[in-house]
Amino acid sequence: MSANQTPQLYAIYNILLKKFGPQHWWPGESKEEIIIGAILTQNTNWKNVEKSIYNLKSNNLIDLSRLDEIDEQKLAEIIHSSGYYKQKAKRLKLVAEFFKKNPISTLENCSTGELRETLLSVNGIGAETADSILLYAFNRPIFVIDAYTKRIFNRLGFWNEKISYKDAQDLFMNNLNPSDGFASGGDVNLFNEYHALLVKLGKDICKKTPLCPQCPLKSVCVSDTNY
Repeated sequence: MSANQTPQLYAIYNILLKKFGPQHWWPGESKEEIIIGAILTQNTNWKNVEKSIYNLKSNNLIDLSRLDEIDEQKLAEIIHSSGYYKQKAKRLKLVAEFFKKNPISTLENCSTGELRETLLSVNGIGAETADSILLYAFNRPIFVIDAYTKRIFNRLGFWNEKISYKDAQDLFMNNLNPSDGFASGGDVNLFNEYHALLVKLGKDICKKTPLCPQCPLKSVCVSDTNY
């Protein structure tokens, strides 16, 4: 990545922050709620997840030990609104079993790289979900790449749509974080807010069919969809 991408990335961040303000993300009251939400948000929007979170709270199930005990079919019914609910119920059960064997308090002592590899070993946790858990539940300096981020930065001309998750993540990690790779020196708050702002932009404006005239980044966008 070229050195001049650092000021570009900070400029984009500042434009979005001025436009939208702080996002106060992730909207979870505990580490367990964030972990559960990271599974539920796979392949769906947050509004659907909120309904499932509400149902889980109503059943006193924002608790990984309780999720480990509940019947999988019953759990699927409770999280129905999140989509792919049978698959997600199975994944939540696997994640609950994992955290029963590996308590959060113990995992907090792991290095970021070690913790990431451990999370990725759990069936149903991919790179985006693992990094969401690392950033928002464990406060580790790692940048989350999601569909919104890929779409926005493709349109801005930073990469093409076939970019790998790692290469996309490296753009932010190498230009916003003075430390190497998954070292501990990054700015957790910056990574948190930047990702949240990109979610806001992708959800409200830079949609699959973008609302380019409303976009705060239209002056720096090179996409053919801009007008």
